[in-house]
Amino acid sequence: MRYRLLYFAALCDAAGRAEETVTSGAPDVLALYIELAARHGFTFAPERLRVAVNGAFTDWNHHLADNDEVVFLPPVSGG
Repeated sequence: MRYRLLYFAALCDAAGRAEETVTSGAPDVLALYIELAARHGFTFAPERLRVAVNGAFTDWNHHLADNDEVVFLPPVSGG
């Protein structure tokens, strides 16, 4: 299946891009993140991130469908 991925903050920096389209057999968000963490060197544990699929926040067990848009949101700091 193909997924459109959006990255922000530290994840964007680690991936070297703000978005990408990938082909993966990952059945759920957690499996997809594990693949991406290995590929891009992401160091955040899943419980530290928020995830959204097709514009709606969801949990890590959310089942993915072809052409889903997946957004990983790391914690941010600012002042």
